[in-house]
Amino acid sequence: MCRHLAYLGPDVPLGDVLTAPEYSLFRQSWAPRRQKYGTVNADGFGVGWYAPGDPVPARYRRAGPIWADACLPDLARVVRSGAVLAAVRDATLACPDGEAAAAPFAGGRWLFSHNGAVSGWPGSLGALAAGLPSEALLGLEARCDAAFLWALVKHRLEQGADASEALSETVTEVAAAAPGSRLNLLLTDGATITATTWGDTLFHRPLPGRAPGMLVASEPSDDGDGWTEVPDRTLLAATRTDVLLTPLKEPVA
Repeated sequence: MCRHLAYLGPDVPLGDVLTAPEYSLFRQSWAPRRQKYGTVNADGFGVGWYAPGDPVPARYRRAGPIWADACLPDLARVVRSGAVLAAVRDATLACPDGEAAAAPFAGGRWLFSHNGAVSGWPGSLGALAAGLPSEALLGLEARCDAAFLWALVKHRLEQGADASEALSETVTEVAAAAPGSRLNLLLTDGATITATTWGDTLFHRPLPGRAPGMLVASEPSDDGDGWTEVPDRTLLAATRTDVLLTPLKEPVA
């Protein structure tokens, strides 16, 4: 499994989102409080962020544990952003792809992360792979289930689906092909956050204070008020000011 989060709000140092809270994503790499599967997220990490006036995000990813990266403290101190997606990784299977297998995955203006595991990977999704264009398969960043899920989502986005359609249709399709999969997906374009719950936890909270903003995360980063747990089998669509929750349909047997 993994832990991930997305932030929309005023420009802040990345450290305010990643490392400063008492139970931050940094701490969740070795001591998650709500993680249902796995105990340590030490198989890589990544952070993606948007700079003012540039719709294409930047990323910083590493193959090792977040606590062992000597460059992150300086990066987190000086880089500021109002839109962030970050994740710490617990690999489902051993993978030779290093940092390429660490979320967030990116394409155009989008950042994507997967918290979960695809049952029977990779054989269970052979039929879905056959439905993707060859360039989507040959262009996979890594040979892991999360990278393949991103290929499915990205293909739908490129075909004109909106973020909610791309995530919900991918979850339903994969859950039908690989029952028992855990498919908590997280997607942002720097202005919105879209996510699914399918097998693990997710919470959302408006930012405290007057400034509009939203935080969506696998688990709360502090014990403050305002956190709301998202029910399992739910699609979340959020902006800086609003959250919409929609039940996800179970796949047809």
